[in-house]
Amino acid sequence: MNQGLTIVPPPVVGEALRRLEAQGFQAWCVGGCVRDSLLGKAPFDWDIATSALPQETKACFAGERLVEAGAAHGTIAWGPPGDHPIEITTFRSDGAYTDGRHPDSVAFSRRLEDDLSRRDFTVNAMAWSPETGLVDLFGGQRDLQAGLLRCVGDPAARFDEDALRILRAVRFASQLGFRLDPDTARAAFQARNSVRCVSAERIFTELD
Repeated sequence: MNQGLTIVPPPVVGEALRRLEAQGFQAWCVGGCVRDSLLGKAPFDWDIATSALPQETKACFAGERLVEAGAAHGTIAWGPPGDHPIEITTFRSDGAYTDGRHPDSVAFSRRLEDDLSRRDFTVNAMAWSPETGLVDLFGGQRDLQAGLLRCVGDPAARFDEDALRILRAVRFASQLGFRLDPDTARAAFQARNSVRCVSAERIFTELD
């Protein structure tokens, strides 16, 4: 954890964090918004991960505008009128990926560690909160400083779970000017043919 890191989220994000924490839940900014902030860039999106279950998240924002389309996977989107909705997602761990695209099951968790360990790359597996600071369990900050893109855990397993991550690796490396960790690059090359199982819509979204 890095207590000295300063990240300044938009007011709506800060309000969401405060409301969840006021009800006794953990609430963290996670993923790309933390990565971009550490790089000195303005995040495009802010995502929150929480120990609150979807129904508990809804209760924290009762009577307000909520989008529940992703509730089955733990995501509730909230935003006051005039603000872009913020996605608030319950900590979770994924089951097996037998189709190479989606987890067969999702298990909600109360542990931040479970949620971070299922993510694709170390630079996307960091969390931050105003009270606690940065949580970096997999060396994401070190990899950012080194300009390195590295899978969380076993890269072959990460690409076997979701072949789209191969394209994400190439995109992130290109956008950030990073190089691929040798083990990550090797696993991506070996799994390259599995990209054929990814839908055209997901590939378009990634490349767009």
